[in-house]
Amino acid sequence: MRAFVVGPGIVGSEVCRELLGATDVDELTVGTRCSRPIGRLSSLGGRISYRLAGRVDIPAGADVVVIAQPYGVLNLARRALDAGAHVVAAVDHPDHVRALLRLDGAARAAGRTIAVGTTMAPGLSCVLARYASRRLDRVSEIHVASFGTGGPACARRHHAALRSIAHEWRRGEWRWHAGGSGRELVWFPEPVAGADCYRAGLADPLLLVPAFPGVEWVTARLQATRRDRLTSPLPMLRPPHPQGLVGAVRVQVSGWVGGAVEAVIVGSQGRPGRLAGVVAATAARWAASGRLARVGAGGLAELVREPGPFLRDVAEAGVPISVFEGLGPGEVGAGV
Repeated sequence: MRAFVVGPGIVGSEVCRELLGATDVDELTVGTRCSRPIGRLSSLGGRISYRLAGRVDIPAGADVVVIAQPYGVLNLARRALDAGAHVVAAVDHPDHVRALLRLDGAARAAGRTIAVGTTMAPGLSCVLARYASRRLDRVSEIHVASFGTGGPACARRHHAALRSIAHEWRRGEWRWHAGGSGRELVWFPEPVAGADCYRAGLADPLLLVPAFPGVEWVTARLQATRRDRLTSPLPMLRPPHPQGLVGAVRVQVSGWVGGAVEAVIVGSQGRPGRLAGVVAATAARWAASGRLARVGAGGLAELVREPGPFLRDVAEAGVPISVFEGLGPGEVGAGV
């Protein structure tokens, strides 16, 4: 497998770290406009070559291109298809997700896959939703919540999401809500525990609704404080943490088992940049080896039809997967 990673930031560096440790990766090339990240990647050692230019060209013979930067996404995806490569897009902006999904016809014609939104949320959240759905006969609701940011670019994106229009799927149609509304206390895997989450301009519903035909309700919320909500219309008041701190994702899937309504809750925790990098690297390896479900553009809930093996690969990279188990009357405590 020959991989090309564009954008060696926090997520891109984690993608490189994972791919360098994989036995099925023969060649890894990094494309960047700036030489500064090269010093950080050089500490990883291994077989990395670099392409430093204002316009990043796709190397001939690349099997998969991982896009881990928030600009030039659509153009890079098109050029990757023209070069005969699969595309893994570690992006979470709804506009980028919509644009990439519109490349479905071009990807099918090229016989290649575009894995859209391969981050913590969307991305890991999509695979967790697919995994949870296996326990149900029919899925009626999916609710995603995320906590934390992966780095400066991710923090700025989340800051903007709180002032953006939130998309929610309800009873066969899209509904729009103000970002920062809909406060809900969400319990994440430890050590995050409980946190207030709000509606925001997030991409998870855009990828989950097509993956679950007939689903009645799909939402996505983002952890935020009162200060975050009040200051979201303003520029960020202080610089974001350069690496990102602890984060988490939680997915609740509800539906029917026989004649009873059941809910399955799954999640994960860790540094969001690390989680996103592991998910993107795993998706890249699955795409190159033909393990994704189909060609064309889609989210991981559509493309990963074997969520158990995918999550095992993610767990082997050090990303914990938690399943909430409720306790009966008289029992003390709860666990995941």
